[in-house]
Amino acid sequence: MTEFQEKLREQHEKSMHQELETLLSTGSPASTEISRKDFDGFKKLFHRFLQVKGPSVDWAKISRPPEDSIQPYEKIRAKGLPASISASLNKLVVVKLNGGLGTSMGCKGPKSLISVRNENTFLDLTVQQIEHLNKTYDTNVALVLMNSFNTDEDTKKILQKYTHHRVKIHTFNQSRYPRINKESLLPIANDLGMSGENSEAWYPPGHGDIYASFANSGLLDQLIAEGKEYIFVSNIDNLGATVDLSILNHLMSQPADRRCEFIMEVTDKTRADVKGGTLIQYENHLRLLEIAQVPKAHVDEFKSVTKFKIFNTNNLWISLPAIKRLQEKNSMDLEIIVNPKTLDGGLNVIQLETAVGAAIKSFDNAMGINVPRSRFLPVKTSSDLLLVMSNLYTLDAGSLTMSKKREFPTTPHVKLGSSFTKVQDFLTRFENIPDMLELDHLTVSGDVTFGKNVTLKGTVIIIANHGDRIDIPAGAVLENKIVSGNLRILDH
Repeated sequence: MTEFQEKLREQHEKSMHQELETLLSTGSPASTEISRKDFDGFKKLFHRFLQVKGPSVDWAKISRPPEDSIQPYEKIRAKGLPASISASLNKLVVVKLNGGLGTSMGCKGPKSLISVRNENTFLDLTVQQIEHLNKTYDTNVALVLMNSFNTDEDTKKILQKYTHHRVKIHTFNQSRYPRINKESLLPIANDLGMSGENSEAWYPPGHGDIYASFANSGLLDQLIAEGKEYIFVSNIDNLGATVDLSILNHLMSQPADRRCEFIMEVTDKTRADVKGGTLIQYENHLRLLEIAQVPKAHVDEFKSVTKFKIFNTNNLWISLPAIKRLQEKNSMDLEIIVNPKTLDGGLNVIQLETAVGAAIKSFDNAMGINVPRSRFLPVKTSSDLLLVMSNLYTLDAGSLTMSKKREFPTTPHVKLGSSFTKVQDFLTRFENIPDMLELDHLTVSGDVTFGKNVTLKGTVIIIANHGDRIDIPAGAVLENKIVSGNLRILDH
């Protein structure tokens, strides 16, 4: 780095530190204490951000992971389960990433509180799953929610309803970092407050923050003291991420000197998953490669289903003592994701984020397991919601499984138009959810409603042009049909 660039970098860092100190002087003692810990983490991230320029991987050094580093799930399942699986469960903690809001689905508040099936929210289903495990195996698997400042208050209010369930629930907050002005590289916040002008000044720095904030909260030490050894981490909106006893048994049955400290569940890529992070071999380590790290010239290659055949489901099994060791040594070097945003007033800011799976390269004996697609069932849009609400899935003790009545195990491809984006609009457009057991592909666009007991089979495309409306009549069976034009059904 030239002397000039080095001086500029030092100046940016010095100015940032001064601004952060000024912000800390505006808070109450309690909020200053928390923010100081957050800012310590932010300073480290900002320091590394100033050092790194351009994509963080050298494309020529990338190779496919060795055969034995990603095991097929069937091989792990074939081992069977020992009688002592309860003892292994007692060393497990389930962690759900609960920092996200439901805004992309038109909902206020935490995404985990959206109803997804029979009035059950994501959080209800999670609690039911773990309670079922604890009752079946007479164990004490705890649930930990990593909240953000966006979701913490609303989530804590709801947790009271689970006091009589057989699940111990802990929460901790991920850090709150300052958004920085893209030009000046300084925080846009005026003080530590969250309201008024400052409402857009802060952000939760991605789920890679779990390691630092888990340790800072004291919960990591507490769980280790209770004899817990592993956490199973997943996104709360992935309804396929249930505790898998075969994977747990695989972790617990390794010899002490070759203990696997990190398992990433991956699954085969389809055309819909081309942007998902993938596992590569890089400088003798397994490493997660995200699309944001790929040089522009290689993005198409990254998206190819032939070269990179798998992607990260973000279902991760991680050793608690290993997290503690790496945190104490400060040796977890997570790649920085620079996320540019434009605020309502037109101001360009950047958020520095990290991903939880990127830490795989720092853990010993890390591996991938290629799991069935059923372990990746995220609900990101109303199209996903339609699938999980339908008769394609059956619900048992909080777990969704593909209905045995469906003859082939793939999920249909569903694309609902913008009239269905918000959950409340979506719900008013269906008198009840259609029978989709034999559906392959559904596209709906425009002002369309569905009457009671509609059946959809094969490929169905329904398009109402601007100004038109299509009401699919009650009891209709649509098999390999294209519906267009205008069809109104009104009460007489």
